[in-house]
Amino acid sequence: MMKMDKRTDYCGNITSKYEGIEVTLFGWVQRVRNLGNLVFIDLRDREGIVQVVVNKDSGKELMTIADELGSEYVIEVKGKVVKRSSVNPDMKTGEVEVDATKIDILNKSKVPPFEIKDDITAAEQTRLKYRYLDLRRPTLQKAIILRAKILRAVHEFFDENGFIDIETPILGKSSPEGARDYLVPSRIYPGSFYALPQSPQLFKQLLMGAGFDKYYQLAKCFRDEDLRGDRQPEFTQIDMETSFLDEKGVQDYTEGLLKKIMKDVMNIDLKTPIKRITWTDSMNKYGCDKPDTRYEMFIHDLSPIFKDSDFKVFSGAIADGGYVKGLAVKNGAKQYSRKKIDEKADYIKRYHAKGLAWVKYEDGEFSGPVSRFLTDENKEALIKEFNLEGEELVVFVADNWKVCCDSLNHLRREFAKETGIIPKDVYDFVWVVDWPLFEYDEGLGRWIAAHHPFTMPDDEGIKLLDTEPHKAHARSYDIVMNGDEMGGGSIRIHKRSIQEKMFKALGFTKKRAYEQFGYLMDALDMGFPPHAGLAIGLDRFAMMLAQKDNIRDVTAFPKNANASEPMMHAPAPVTDQQLEDIGIQVDPAFEKSVKDTEARLEQEAAEDAAKNATWDED
Repeated sequence: MMKMDKRTDYCGNITSKYEGIEVTLFGWVQRVRNLGNLVFIDLRDREGIVQVVVNKDSGKELMTIADELGSEYVIEVKGKVVKRSSVNPDMKTGEVEVDATKIDILNKSKVPPFEIKDDITAAEQTRLKYRYLDLRRPTLQKAIILRAKILRAVHEFFDENGFIDIETPILGKSSPEGARDYLVPSRIYPGSFYALPQSPQLFKQLLMGAGFDKYYQLAKCFRDEDLRGDRQPEFTQIDMETSFLDEKGVQDYTEGLLKKIMKDVMNIDLKTPIKRITWTDSMNKYGCDKPDTRYEMFIHDLSPIFKDSDFKVFSGAIADGGYVKGLAVKNGAKQYSRKKIDEKADYIKRYHAKGLAWVKYEDGEFSGPVSRFLTDENKEALIKEFNLEGEELVVFVADNWKVCCDSLNHLRREFAKETGIIPKDVYDFVWVVDWPLFEYDEGLGRWIAAHHPFTMPDDEGIKLLDTEPHKAHARSYDIVMNGDEMGGGSIRIHKRSIQEKMFKALGFTKKRAYEQFGYLMDALDMGFPPHAGLAIGLDRFAMMLAQKDNIRDVTAFPKNANASEPMMHAPAPVTDQQLEDIGIQVDPAFEKSVKDTEARLEQEAAEDAAKNATWDED
């Protein structure tokens, strides 16, 4: 690395290899311990903490400066690295300390609103408001640096494999078929709007038509949707597109990329090829399309066992075209009381489950509410089906296929957490393949594209587009890790005739399809190559590798759960002149909301001003 500054090294790197050497360090004062004739200073930077010592032999001037230091002061330290009299094994730098010969105060700090350390209890709103302080905490700095290591590995991998890094536009055209767009009004074309991209999907497909063959981009994307722990209104995708490759070709490149990231960032040798599971098998075995394959506790179809049962809750559901499905919780018989099970039953009502049936198997006997309905044949079949050995809790859901899947997926994840069977520090990847081409949206009351409208159906699916499109399957694939979707991709439609059938199946008229996507269909007539691609959510991937629970912990300046940014107070109203320039008037119906927002910002600004007024002037 080229030496460009006066700093000898980062504080966290000052180990015994520097013993006896004069060093220059820069950093923030974490803590000062003044023992009278001896002052200890914990000096922190992004790599860690080193102890600096000032003693009476250092001179009165240096002792005076050391005595003046406060938390978060920025200082330059010069001194000699010496062995510590007592080693601190919990610190990377714990064998040495810096015997200071000079300290310069580069800037003072007012008392911060919270202590700069991990495991603080400050409210999230406060930490986001002072995000530049929050980012000084070691755990967040490590997470942001981990994210940067992922980016470096991505660039190196794609460059080594002949991909071209191409930026696609941020200002584009609205596509109302997906999530809500963020719109940007045009001053030059009044009444018209750009949309911030939810994905560079069509641009990267058009780049294949342009002959670039292998494209990648770390693409910034935007979606105006309700937030959760694994979502932000703006996020980054590791985006790639290729020509002339089939599913295996794209998956091979993806596995190579993941292998490099896991090695470079986590020092883990990822075994490839990554296992594959069909969408149908994933739903039946795990209850979802993003299975956590780190542990078993599989879902079993018990319909054949109970189709003739005298227990009408089971047999009736099967007779109506539904299923009886269940799972067994090892060692769950003692851990789960009737009250706890009732709480589970109450929760899965949100998935429209009518109830939760259960039995316990202990000492070779079944007990619980359903046990009296079990015949000897039922009992033998359950013991064989689940390989019951004792101390198990078996739960059942009797309903339609989707309710069974959704309910048991939730229960499987909850039981796994609560019984402690999920292995730690394991990163288990799986491909989910052979997806349905369409899925039914209850809110819209119609079929929509399971991935996007540009996904190629399989050979049988192409035939079904004209007759029974909802039965068609796609040439698509998702990459899943530890029960979270890391990314997904597909073979794309490269022929106009198939793309037109796809739009028709989605309810587009020819006129509407051409108005919205005419440029794409025209391009497909111009010698468009077969192509395929995939995108991985960088933020979610980084969150998982950093073992964080929220994407905000791997994002430098995130939004909060209400999609606002407390530090800069964004979003915020703009001036009447700015609105006039773009020909926009705020609807009177929104006036109260606007005034409420302005009042909130004024209140926060007043609180900031009042707080600043209490601080001593420098």
